[in-house]
Amino acid sequence: MGTTMEPCLARSNGNHAGATGTSAPAPPDPSRPLAAFSNSQEVENVNAPAVSPRRQLAEELARSEAEMNLARAALLVAREEYPQLPVDLYLARLDQLAEEVKDRLANETAPPVVLNEVVDTLYVRRSLSGNRKAYNDPRNSFLNDVLDRGLGIPLTLGIVLLETGWRLGLPVEGVNFPGRFLVRYRGDEFALLIDPFDGGKVRFEDEAQEILDLVYGGVVRLQESFMRTASKREMLLRLLTNLKGLYTKVGDHERALAAVERMLMITPTSPAESRSRGVLLARLGRHEEAAVQLEGYLRVSPAATDAPRVEAMLRDLRAGKAPADDGEGL
Repeated sequence: MGTTMEPCLARSNGNHAGATGTSAPAPPDPSRPLAAFSNSQEVENVNAPAVSPRRQLAEELARSEAEMNLARAALLVAREEYPQLPVDLYLARLDQLAEEVKDRLANETAPPVVLNEVVDTLYVRRSLSGNRKAYNDPRNSFLNDVLDRGLGIPLTLGIVLLETGWRLGLPVEGVNFPGRFLVRYRGDEFALLIDPFDGGKVRFEDEAQEILDLVYGGVVRLQESFMRTASKREMLLRLLTNLKGLYTKVGDHERALAAVERMLMITPTSPAESRSRGVLLARLGRHEEAAVQLEGYLRVSPAATDAPRVEAMLRDLRAGKAPADDGEGL
């Protein structure tokens, strides 16, 4: 079975044209306002949606785990970057991927065979690939860009794999593995792990230590918690955490704040993200809002190790000046 399930690894060159064969759009420019971007695939003369992407995301998050559409939620995250993103068209592209697999299967329905065909279609025929050369490109975290360019990070590539598999009735689920999001196939007789970032490489579940060794060089040992199934909300939280980290690193406080605020839609009582929102508001010069946010953080976490630093920030904010030390590592 290990030989049957092993897919061919996709080959990527420096001029990767993406899943549609079109050239990749320029990366988002941090100097432009957040709402100024439009998607490379956008239809001209389409008016901005009446309902904001964040409100639409809130509606999706209000659904049960079974009813939530993960791909739609991920596209709504991207829609704040690309305001006129045609979400339904990208959902239809996922439908097309599943139909492509179904056409190649003819009447074959055995789940392991279907899984092998999904992996083969995505990574060989459609040439999906992990973006090793520009891992920190924000486009790797936007599902529309992943479908357009054929490049992504483990999580977004994993979402494509999951959504294609779910459309075909496969028992697949996300795994919040440290350092490398994985997809697990839970068959009746065995479980498999698919590495979305490594050409869809398939391993048996008891080979998970090999993946840890690739990521951490053999210094981290496998723990049971690493193999826990990720809910759709947890996958979205991981996606937004990636964006928060990318934007914080380059000093794009506006986009980092947008990521944090959507994280708080998923985990509204998170002290860490409450603090992050306060710090980012202060960095953006919104001092009154920052003070209210940080006061709330201290009420919830009065014994936090960073409480003295936050209290010092509050003194500066109440004095009407930017904090001298707003902390590092949001």
